[in-house]
Amino acid sequence: MRDQKLAAERRQRLAVAMRDAGIDRLVLYGNAWQGDYLRYGSDFGILEGHGIALIGGDGSAALYLDSATEAERAEIEVPEVAVRFAADIFRAVGARLDGAGDERSAAAPRRFLPRWLVDPARRFALEDATALVDKLLMHKAAGEIAAVRRAAQIADEAYAEFRNAVRPGRHQFEIVAAIEAHLRARGCPDNFMIIGSGGKDVLGMTPPSERRIAAGDLVTTELTPAVEGYFAQICRTLVVGKASEAQRRAFAVFVEALEAGIAAVRPGARAADVAKAENDVFRKYGLGEYTTSQWTRVRGHGMGLFADSKPHILEDVDTVLAPGMTLIVHPNTYHPDAGYIVLGDAVLVTENGAEVLCKTPRQLFEVEAS
Repeated sequence: MRDQKLAAERRQRLAVAMRDAGIDRLVLYGNAWQGDYLRYGSDFGILEGHGIALIGGDGSAALYLDSATEAERAEIEVPEVAVRFAADIFRAVGARLDGAGDERSAAAPRRFLPRWLVDPARRFALEDATALVDKLLMHKAAGEIAAVRRAAQIADEAYAEFRNAVRPGRHQFEIVAAIEAHLRARGCPDNFMIIGSGGKDVLGMTPPSERRIAAGDLVTTELTPAVEGYFAQICRTLVVGKASEAQRRAFAVFVEALEAGIAAVRPGARAADVAKAENDVFRKYGLGEYTTSQWTRVRGHGMGLFADSKPHILEDVDTVLAPGMTLIVHPNTYHPDAGYIVLGDAVLVTENGAEVLCKTPRQLFEVEAS
């Protein structure tokens, strides 16, 4: 059942931010991969095609979709929003803005819009409101935090199912299918999930393949279910059979790095401080090479209406942390003695530091090899 109170809370925050910035009309774009900006203003979780929510200063919302199927679904799911089907939503929105007179208009994320729509030669000007909406997406209200908490609980439960699903001979896709079935039975249709299995030959995680689980494998996953569109992620590693001493030693580095990263999460700290705390642990053990972009992408990231949102936890990201932000801290990378290892927890930034939302123990789990 859709939480209309949560949607209203977002619309109110958006209206206040627009008024404070002097913006009369806001263009929010989204697609099937990243729909957080669109969903923030329209409460519609797009599944295919492209969408634009046109938000008025009075709080009204018009949703333009280029999929007839999506438009039919939106009319049912968000009846308070005016739904418009158009084969070319960009020109449809452009025509609407052409008739807006002297209204001040802005867009987020502006960089995703076609050049035609943001051309300064047009009758209207679309300013860049990405930073304004990013702030709303990162700094969550009480209802949003509650949704992330519930998603983290579901992530813990789903990882317990994951451990039960891993056994020798099973394909990766069979394991992921079992988790999807579990989540859908819980009423959770949204989940971003990647997996890895093998030894030192495995350099990361991918969507599930036909690779079969074998005794001795490290099996890694990022599990990211959503509640009301809000994602929470857990990262864990297990061994099929008994862990070797090399695997245990390697995993201990990741535990230390995760604990250092979480300890660095506090109001006023930067995303860069968290990344540095994690990376310094690897450097201490002569593994600094494996904190570079050659081996790993980020040391964590924001979570919310997108599974991989701002801020990215990297040493060159100066975003300041504040209460109400939700993050995943994960020092996921390759270890030369064991292979690719993942370990990460969802956290909430509080007035006093970090509240860890994941309850699954930080241990190198073992499952039966026979």
